[in-house]
Order: sequence, then structure tokens, then C-alpha cells
Amino acid sequence: MRKRSIAATIAGGLLAITVAGGAAALANTDDGEGGVSGRDADRAVAAALEATGATKANAVERDSENGATWEVEVTKPDGSTVDVRLDANLAVVVVEPDQEGHAGR
Repeated sequence: MRKRSIAATIAGGLLAITVAGGAAALANTDDGEGGVSGRDADRAVAAALEATGATKANAVERDSENGATWEVEVTKPDGSTVDVRLDANLAVVVVEPDQEGHAGR
């Protein structure tokens, strides 16, 4: 009986670790440079590319300017770089020229 209790405890602990690890993998993560990654960040990038007709996303990060939740820096077909700010529903709040000169990263 004692062996079953120990085995059940170990199995339960491994299950908890596996579930926690999976949840952490699905969460957005910080890339160390202010950017984020993950499923929500990918959705923000897709929304910014679609809204601007851009060909490339250079960076994505959390934002709070102008009521935005996301800021995605994209390169448009003409080569210009703009910052697309999106709200929590991924609707465009504002598109403005990139002021930090990140192009080419």
C-alpha cells in the first residue's frame, strides 16, 4: 500500500510539472529587449501586417500609448518603417512613422 501512495505522489507531481511547463510555453515571453513572443504576439503581428500591407514585422512589444495594448514595428512595401499600435482586440489605434530608426534589425 505504501508503494502505491509513493508512486501516486510522484506521478501527481510529474503531472503538475508538465501542466505548468505547458502553460508557461503558451504564455507570451519577453525577449529581453522589450519584445514579446507567443500566440498573442503572433496575432498582433498578423493584424499589423494586414492593416498596413507591410511585408515584414521587425518587432512586437506590449504598449500603453494612445490606449494601445500592442506596438508592432513593420516595414511597408515602399521600404518605410512604421509603428502600428493595436488595442486589446487587435484593432488599429494609430499608425505612425517609426521614430527610433529600428529598420534593418
